[in-house]
Amino acid sequence: MSQNIILTTGTYDLIKDHVRRKKVTVQEEELLLGQLKHATQVLRKNLPEDVVSIDRKVTYKDHSNNEEKTILLVGPEKAKVSKNKISVLSDEGIAMVGYKEGDIIEWPAKKGNLKLEILKVEE
Repeated sequence: MSQNIILTTGTYDLIKDHVRRKKVTVQEEELLLGQLKHATQVLRKNLPEDVVSIDRKVTYKDHSNNEEKTILLVGPEKAKVSKNKISVLSDEGIAMVGYKEGDIIEWPAKKGNLKLEILKVEE
């Protein structure tokens, strides 16, 4: 997981604030701070189409249970799990944001380690 992630400036600021407020585990904080330090920040219009970001539909495979899910990644205030609208600050959201189609992410989430494979990203 050493590749650099690509974030819009707004998402970058949101994650940085989330970490600053100590809303993540120590292990997640270390990972996120490392990612943010090396992240490429772009304007929304310059964000590559295959990168996971807010307001994008993401199909991913959870390797812990071999389930595929399609979700819409949204800002924290728009999250509605029942409608598959997942917050960018949820365990899955924060693990995948900034990565692209084909990436496999291993993440030390609060609820246990995640291994997620990004299958498809759509506008």
